[in-house]
Amino acid sequence: MRKVLVIAHGHPELNKGGGEQAAYHFYKECLKQGDDAYFLARTDAIPHGGAAFSIINPPREILMHTTHDDHFLFSNIKTRHLWGDFKGLLEKIQPEVIYIHHYFHLGIEVIKVIKDTLPNCKIVMTLHEYHAICANGGLMKKSSGELCYRSGTLDCSRCFKGSTFGPGEFYLRKRYIQTFFKLIDHFVSPSAFLKKRYVEWGIASEKITVIENGQPTLNISESEKGSSDSLSLCYIGQINPNKGLDVLLEAITLLPEEIKQRVQVDVHGSGLENQSPDYQKKIQKLVKKSKKSVRLHGRYQAEDVGNILSSAQWLIVPSIWWENSPMVIQESLNCGVPLIVSDIGGMAEKVENNVTGLHFRVGKPLALANRIVQIAEDKDLHTQLASNITPPLSLADAYKKTMDIVKQC
Repeated sequence: MRKVLVIAHGHPELNKGGGEQAAYHFYKECLKQGDDAYFLARTDAIPHGGAAFSIINPPREILMHTTHDDHFLFSNIKTRHLWGDFKGLLEKIQPEVIYIHHYFHLGIEVIKVIKDTLPNCKIVMTLHEYHAICANGGLMKKSSGELCYRSGTLDCSRCFKGSTFGPGEFYLRKRYIQTFFKLIDHFVSPSAFLKKRYVEWGIASEKITVIENGQPTLNISESEKGSSDSLSLCYIGQINPNKGLDVLLEAITLLPEEIKQRVQVDVHGSGLENQSPDYQKKIQKLVKKSKKSVRLHGRYQAEDVGNILSSAQWLIVPSIWWENSPMVIQESLNCGVPLIVSDIGGMAEKVENNVTGLHFRVGKPLALANRIVQIAEDKDLHTQLASNITPPLSLADAYKKTMDIVKQC
């Protein structure tokens, strides 16, 4: 029995992001495979009595009450006194292997505390985003909204005109983060695209292995997908400008009237209330314009995804940033539902054009509208693409691939 600790930047009961879910699923699989596993998740909730830790699901799921306060360096300064408590937790659990899912919010110094406390402990980090590469929210997008194809001290500083961050600060930022990354025994990347970006940034290719996030078995009920003449489209995810819901809604307004009458778009997701007033108005206006074709369902639970997808013919992923390996793509493939996705990054990698789905030009509503017209007119296309879908990597297989890495560290 191997003693392991899985560390995540949030607990899925408190934070619904894909990275949190991937980390938790992996922890559960560790337990299933017989590991003596613990799950440590960061939270910014105020602890009772100022304690560093609390228990969310006794006895193995622990919350650490901290957050990084330097978003430029991912450094934890104000709550650095907690590292003494974290050291004590490590000494108590004594894990042989620590799996870190993300470095966001935790404070990147957590890596050094682990190595100083447990020098023989293996550290495997799963890279979920581009935050280390890109200080602009990890989006790999310029401040103008254009997609960014490379990082560099001068290029990055141009995104922060008017700030105190010049080329020198970006050089030091990269050196600071890479100093801690050198302590990692091995990295896991859920997509080849993400790996390529981190290799270009400075991590040796041989230190990163591409392993897709393992997928649990979904709860799927038999459901009607509408009449043979109807077209059921689905959007699942957060609602913010980078996820491109406005691209989808605008595409609906561009459809020929006879096709628009056949289309039903079900939107499952929340977060619109947290966006700018301008973006909220834009979404509301587009929904009103196509109200007969669009239904807003609001927040959903992770366990509902299988049933949501069981009633959809197509899943639309219209993100206008690179993405990495969107959980919803794997969930859709797990349910045998073909997709229409933006033609960039992890989306284009995970969905093969004209094989398991269709690509459209990122950020272009007309290009998406043309794809919707295509699937409306070619009724055999859905069956053809759905028949090409194979189940994504299971949790058990992802665990086995990860164990192979640990043995070689």
